Amino acid sequence: MADIVNLRQARKQKARDDKTRIAEQNRALHGRSKAQKQRDRLIADKAERFVGGHRLDPSGKDEK
Repeated sequence: MADIVNLRQARKQKARDDKTRIAEQNRALHGRSKAQKQRDRLIADKAERFVGGHRLDPSGKDEK
């Protein structure tokens, strides 16, 4: 004999499973910890200071 399935509960469970699957995909694509974001920001700032320190005209304006 077949099991009786509550369609309302099955629909809600399927929606939860879909939401979980999408969340896992988003974490894989976009998820970075706060420490990783800060590290990347520090690296970018350091590179900008390095390039800025080697400019011939520190103000960035052409004076003629």
